[in-house]
Amino acid sequence: MKFLPISFLILALAATTAFAYDPSPLQDICVATKDMNSGVFVNGMFCKDPKQATADDFVFMGFRNPGNTSNPLGSKVTPASVNEFAGLNTLGISMARLDFAPGGLNPPHTHPRGTEVLVVVEGTLLVGFVTSNQLNNTLFTKVLYKGDVFVFPIGLIHFQLNIGNTYALAFAGLSSQNPGVITIANAVFGAKPPISDDVLTKAFQVDKKVVDYLQAQFWYDNN
Repeated sequence: MKFLPISFLILALAATTAFAYDPSPLQDICVATKDMNSGVFVNGMFCKDPKQATADDFVFMGFRNPGNTSNPLGSKVTPASVNEFAGLNTLGISMARLDFAPGGLNPPHTHPRGTEVLVVVEGTLLVGFVTSNQLNNTLFTKVLYKGDVFVFPIGLIHFQLNIGNTYALAFAGLSSQNPGVITIANAVFGAKPPISDDVLTKAFQVDKKVVDYLQAQFWYDNN
């Protein structure tokens, strides 16, 4: 496990030089709480009385163990956003652990509220993002090796694929306490209620049978 201190140092340096997308906090700490009667509502979450905060509010242990990659995508994302890590509330940052089986994919998705910076800790990943229509949907892609870092601009569709024959591990930092995630295939073909066939057949220029087939699939969520 010698690689962990190095990888976290790289990620910490990247995070300290990035501008957070969320508004700047107006107090030192604002630990999120689900108790609406004792909290103060701030930017989507209630805050507990700062005097009641403890050291446990500022530690997250969810990255200790590998994520379960025994699923159709062969990958697992373990998020550490304000929803899992209360101490992040109002601080404008979050993280995620990404585990990949050989051939595992974190499918095309976006983070509507945050830029992502990713560092590879083990394995080899093919990563990329696609720009908006304004820039002709240009694909920027790169093969990353252990120690390499790649940034995915806020809101743009991006992906990570393990192209190696061994397990791969990466960690990501995001410029929002709650960056959100929209997995493209799940959102388009797995929406509830479903998007009209008339919309999808025209948008994708395919036959209705193709749309019906895609909508009938089980779209796995690896988050």
